[in-house]
Amino acid sequence: MGDKRKILIVDDDKDLLRGLALRLKSAGFEVVAAPDAIAATSAARKESPDVILLDYALPGGNGLTVLDRLKSIMVMAPIIVISASEISDLPQRACAAGAFAFLRKPVGNSTLLDTIHRALGDPST
Repeated sequence: MGDKRKILIVDDDKDLLRGLALRLKSAGFEVVAAPDAIAATSAARKESPDVILLDYALPGGNGLTVLDRLKSIMVMAPIIVISASEISDLPQRACAAGAFAFLRKPVGNSTLLDTIHRALGDPST
């Protein structure tokens, strides 16, 4: 069982990133991180993650711009946009741009893990 599923977390908030990484590692995932929009594209290309958790507000471009870039370079991993933004139509815009799901920060652990498992196509437990 050496095949851990890999999750790329793209967020410029170091504390949030650290917290998400700890939660996901304890749930059995391998975690890689990118701090901004530019690093997100290269990390997605290099790491071939199974799922991408993408913050909306990022240095170097917003999450929807990053989502477009990832789709244009044929990154096929499901992308879950996570944001504390109060933009009311952001969930609809994210999903219309190709996101698998949109979650509002702060995200509860069970909601986060359920969404990741759905994105991975794991059978419901």
